Amino acid sequence: MGMRVKLEGITVLALDVPRLTSFYRDVLGFKVIIEEGHYTEFENDGVRLAIFAAPLMADNTNGHYSFVEERKGQAFELNFECASPEDVYVMYDDFVSKGATGITAPKVTSWGHTTGFFADPEGNIHSLFAVNPVTAENA
Repeated sequence: MGMRVKLEGITVLALDVPRLTSFYRDVLGFKVIIEEGHYTEFENDGVRLAIFAAPLMADNTNGHYSFVEERKGQAFELNFECASPEDVYVMYDDFVSKGATGITAPKVTSWGHTTGFFADPEGNIHSLFAVNPVTAENA
């Protein structure tokens, strides 16, 4: 077996790190474990979730243009799993009431989930979902 890589972390590049940090902390409920002006890291099991200043990433990559040009369209999606479909509806409403932008209200999908979509303050669209329980109707 050859060498393998493992996804260790996801870094969200931000133009306004403090604003996005407060959203992930206050709206989505992630606990901050490191907070600097240009970098925030959250407590999360499995995969490290962090926010980093996009202009500083340009510094780290010899000024690569893609970190300083205006972003268009969606480049990534974070998927937040809930314990039950009912929780998706409650948490979606909670997120929107705290400042998330509602994109698509939760609904039962053809792929067996209850899913809603919301955007963070920088316009990144993410999903909130739960796997639907198997019942006699959909078995």
